Amino acid sequence: MSRSERKWDHIRFALETGQVRSNALKDIHLIHQSLPNINVIDVGLEHSFGGLSLSSPIFINAMTGGGGEKTLHINRDLAIVAKETGIAMAVGSQMSAIKDPSERYTYEIVRKQNPKGIVIANIGSEATPDQALTAIDMIEADALQIHLNVVQELTMPEGDREFSEVLKRVETIINSAAVPVIVKEVGFGMSRETVATLASVGATLVDVGGFGGTNFAKIENKRRGDAFPFFNQWGIPTAISIIEAAANPNVYVIGSGGIQTSLDIVKGIAIGADAMGVAGHFLKILLEQGIEVLIKKIEMIHKEMTIIMTALGAKNITELKKVPLVLSGESEHWLKQRGIDTTKFSRRSIK
Repeated sequence: MSRSERKWDHIRFALETGQVRSNALKDIHLIHQSLPNINVIDVGLEHSFGGLSLSSPIFINAMTGGGGEKTLHINRDLAIVAKETGIAMAVGSQMSAIKDPSERYTYEIVRKQNPKGIVIANIGSEATPDQALTAIDMIEADALQIHLNVVQELTMPEGDREFSEVLKRVETIINSAAVPVIVKEVGFGMSRETVATLASVGATLVDVGGFGGTNFAKIENKRRGDAFPFFNQWGIPTAISIIEAAANPNVYVIGSGGIQTSLDIVKGIAIGADAMGVAGHFLKILLEQGIEVLIKKIEMIHKEMTIIMTALGAKNITELKKVPLVLSGESEHWLKQRGIDTTKFSRRSIK
């Protein structure tokens, strides 16, 4: 099977498998404030961190490219949506275009459609520094994602089997890139040990890519004759992974994995994320209902976020990260077992 055909398989199976919504955000309970002491007009969503200045903490996370005309159309439409709503956008892995330049146009369309927007390049952890530079230049990127996808590769019939040099390659790319570098998981979450190891080689931005969204183990299992079912429920739920990652003071955290609603986004930021990425949910809306519906959906999410933040008394993203909340269920149990003090969330205050 060609790389282009595999790209379209991933899109098709992602829509079929859907999102199981087991990202543990249900365990996050925001504490109501009867006297928030602010007005809706006081709330702003712009936020700067790790060399990125965003007008919104939401961004369209990496999805596709390199699959010919079908993925060209998806990236074109997502770029239009990003431009109209003022949010950042990451493209899918550009390794296909690096290895086959005839696929470059499926990624270049993003910058053509959104010449002034925040666009994020994407490569796999097998990439060299020169390939990373090619990916950045291809779309005039403002940042670069390096995706970690060990479980996907192990499940993929034609996937990689060698990972011993990954950390060294990540470090080399971080040291050579002229733009912020985000190290990203693809749906299985990051532990605090992983984040600490990444920070030790200079990583300052991580996207936890938690369990609960698009499940690439299930997708790859659909593509193989002898399935690896043990990977279908493998990973760290998004909420737990955000908290584990944010426990490290040396990194900025992006939360992703099954994010769909304004409340998901507010909760993710409140537990430590600086931004929240959405992929599968936006893709489903785009393909089933079209560009205009997705634009209105994102605009509504922005509006709802300002309403929720007003109720919490948080005027900006920095204050939202300080609102008191209570953890329960699986998340609270997990974090206690991991030695992370959950009372710091319930006893803090914006004031």
